[in-house]
Amino acid sequence: MIHSPPHVLCINPWIHDFAAYDYWARPLGLLLLASIMRIHGIHVSYIDCLDRFHPLNSDKQDCNDGRGRYNKTHIPKPDILASIPRRYSQYGIPHDWLIHSLKSIPVPDVILLTSHMTYWYPGILATIKAIRTVYADSPIILGGIYASLCSAHAKTNMPVQDVIIGPAENKIISLIQLYTDYHVDLLFDPHDMNTYPFPSWDLQHKIPFVPIETIRGCPFACRYCASDLLYPDIMRRHPDSVVKEILYWHNTHSVNHFAIYDDAFLYQSEHYAIPILKQLVSFQKKIYFHTPNAVHIGFITQEIAQLFYQVGFMNIRLGLETLSSNRQFDCKLKNEQFFTAVRYLLSSGFSSRQIGAYVLVGLPNQTYEEIKYTIQLVLKAGIMPILAYYTPIPKTPLWPTALASSRFNLDSDPLFSNNSIFPCQQESYFMDSIKPLKMMIEQFYNS
Repeated sequence: MIHSPPHVLCINPWIHDFAAYDYWARPLGLLLLASIMRIHGIHVSYIDCLDRFHPLNSDKQDCNDGRGRYNKTHIPKPDILASIPRRYSQYGIPHDWLIHSLKSIPVPDVILLTSHMTYWYPGILATIKAIRTVYADSPIILGGIYASLCSAHAKTNMPVQDVIIGPAENKIISLIQLYTDYHVDLLFDPHDMNTYPFPSWDLQHKIPFVPIETIRGCPFACRYCASDLLYPDIMRRHPDSVVKEILYWHNTHSVNHFAIYDDAFLYQSEHYAIPILKQLVSFQKKIYFHTPNAVHIGFITQEIAQLFYQVGFMNIRLGLETLSSNRQFDCKLKNEQFFTAVRYLLSSGFSSRQIGAYVLVGLPNQTYEEIKYTIQLVLKAGIMPILAYYTPIPKTPLWPTALASSRFNLDSDPLFSNNSIFPCQQESYFMDSIKPLKMMIEQFYNS
C-alpha cells in the first residue's frame, strides 16, 4: 500500500472514426480531475493521444484560433461497419509516439482514462492495449461520456479495473485512496463549482485556447440530448470566478482564445452571462471567444449581441436545430425569434460569416424537405447553416424513436450510433441525397 503521494497518469485516448477534426476539443473533465488531484498532493502526468502539438510532430496543422487537423493513420474498419464506403482512421499521435511517452514517465500507481463519443470506444480499447504493453499491472479507471452512457458495454468490453459513471469530482479522491491507500481530506466542495481549481491546461505541450465552463447541466432537457443524464444537477459559477480564470490564463500563459463549453451560457443571463461580459469589456484585453456548443437563440437580446461583439466573440454558433413545422424535435423557438436574434447580431457588428446556425440532420423520420426548409430560412436570414449530424444517444427520450427508425440494431453496439452513417435514416444513400443542400451552403460560403 502507498502512504506517500501516489503518481496518477491521465490519458486522453485515440479516436477511431471515419472523420474527426479538432473544433476546440479538449478533455476538460479529465484535466479538472488532474487539478483536483494536484491540490491534494498527488503527482500527475498527462498524455494526450490527440495531441496536435506533440514534440515529435513536425506538421502542426493549426488555425490561429486553436482549431486544427489531427494526425491520422488509416486502419481497418470494424467488421460491423465494413459495408460503409468510407475510409476509417485512428486519429491522434502514432502508436510509437504513445509508447515513447509512456516509457518516459515513472510507472503510475493509477491510470485515469477518459472517453468521449459512445461510438469511439474502439479507440479507447486500442489505447488500453498500448498502455498494457508498457504498464502491465497499473490499475486503469475509465470515466467520461462513453463510460457514463454505455456503462454496461464498458464494463463488459473494456479491460479496466473500474468504470466511473457520471461526474467524478466527488469520487476521484476516494478512488485514489481505494487503489493506493493515500488518505487526504477534501480541500474543495464537489457541489460548489466556485471551489474547484482551474483545470490543468498547463499539462499540455501547448495551450492554443482554453475551454471555459460556467454552468454544469442544462435546464432544457431536449429529447435528443444527454446533458441532464451526464449532469443531473445544475451548478453555476459566480461571474467573478469565471472572469478570474479567463484573466489567469491570459496573463500567466498568454492565452488569447477561449471556447465556451456551456450548454446554457445565456440562461438567466442577467445574473451570470451579462455580468461576466461586462467585466470582460471593462478590462479591454485582446481576447477572443468561440461558442462551439452553441448559444440559445431565444435569450439573445440587443444588449447581449452588443456585449458579444465588444468582448471579442469571433464566431457565434446558434442552437437552431430545426425551423420545420414538425415540432416533435424540441424546437424551442418561433421563426420570428430566430430572425430577430440574427438581426441583433448583425446590427451589433458581426458579419454574416461570423454567425452560424446548427441545423440538425438525420433525425428519426426527418425528411429531405424539412432539412431544406430550415436551411433556406437560415440563408434567408443571411447567415451560415452548419449541418450537425444527429447521434442517437442511449437513455435519452428520443432513443426509443431512434431505435424504431434505424436500419441498424442500435442496441447491439454503440458503433451503430456513428452520426456519419446517419443511423436513423432508412436509406443508406442519405449522404448522397443531401448533397444538393450542401452545395447550396457552399455557394453561400463562396459568395
